[in-house]
Amino acid sequence: MVGTVEANIALMRTAFGALDRGDLEACADLVAEDFVANLPGLDEPLHGREIWKLGVQAMLAGFPDLRVSIEDIFGDGDKVAMRLRFEGTHKGPFQGVPATERRVGFTSIEIYRVADGRIAEEWVSPDMMGLMRQISS
Repeated sequence: MVGTVEANIALMRTAFGALDRGDLEACADLVAEDFVANLPGLDEPLHGREIWKLGVQAMLAGFPDLRVSIEDIFGDGDKVAMRLRFEGTHKGPFQGVPATERRVGFTSIEIYRVADGRIAEEWVSPDMMGLMRQISS
């Protein structure tokens, strides 16, 4: 079943379930060592599982009670597309903004490539402007 669209969707549900429970290590175990992160605003992709971990750790430092829910998910070939909803409380510094204790919510559209049963690459488009507006105003 590895490599089927159904298996790839199941992998993403498992990964985001672990992330939602705060089990960073279980989620990281599903990310390929040579993971590629394609992030808005960067000219070149970032590489490695540690890059993925650093991004998640930065989010959790700012929003330690961060919850993620999958609003839509579908796949085609080795790709899985997701529409996600993130919610949490701004309890730590994030992007240079000190903690405000405000509850926030934002969405992200994300596409993942799966290879050999692991999350190999991502293209993410979070509503960072909406998030920053909530913690900066």
